[in-house]
Amino acid sequence: MRAPRLLLPLALVTALAGCFGGAKVPDALLTLTPTAAAPAELTRSAAAGEAVTIEVPVTPQELNQVRVPALEGPSSVTYIQDLQWVDRPSRMFQQLLTETLKRTTNRVVLDPKQSALDPGLRVTGTLQRMGYDATTGQVVVIYDAALSTAGGARVETRRFQATAPAAGTAATVGPAINQAANQVAVQVASWIGG
Repeated sequence: MRAPRLLLPLALVTALAGCFGGAKVPDALLTLTPTAAAPAELTRSAAAGEAVTIEVPVTPQELNQVRVPALEGPSSVTYIQDLQWVDRPSRMFQQLLTETLKRTTNRVVLDPKQSALDPGLRVTGTLQRMGYDATTGQVVVIYDAALSTAGGARVETRRFQATAPAAGTAATVGPAINQAANQVAVQVASWIGG
């Protein structure tokens, strides 16, 4: 009877190691947390076409994984040692945008899974960069956003960018990414307005 108990923890460790490419699972995983103050109440309503749906952004291959990229030069990408995301950066950035918009505007903000209700304004885009640039010693977040009304009657695009200093270590890059991503999220929320 004791053998099955030992197999479950071993199976979990093996499964987790597989998620991280066979590498050692880091002690802590990186996530994005909103810095905008949360309102006391989030009860909202919107007329047809006034809700906002935030889509998960498209990402280049270097961001399509749990490792945090470090640009070593114009064409060389490595990854920050002992620093990994808890989820794909695109999904976490979408969640950060959604929460920041809820906290800083009076808009009804929907997840793409709720868009059948009334997608209203749709925000899509490409998360071009979200990592460390060793040549400048800064974290860089670049988001190319597109805003379209229901039916695509009007489309606007805009690039948002923020940087924060870091030393290239897991201890400095993680907080710097959160800071820069929040700056971009606030810029996007201000652009959408409401």
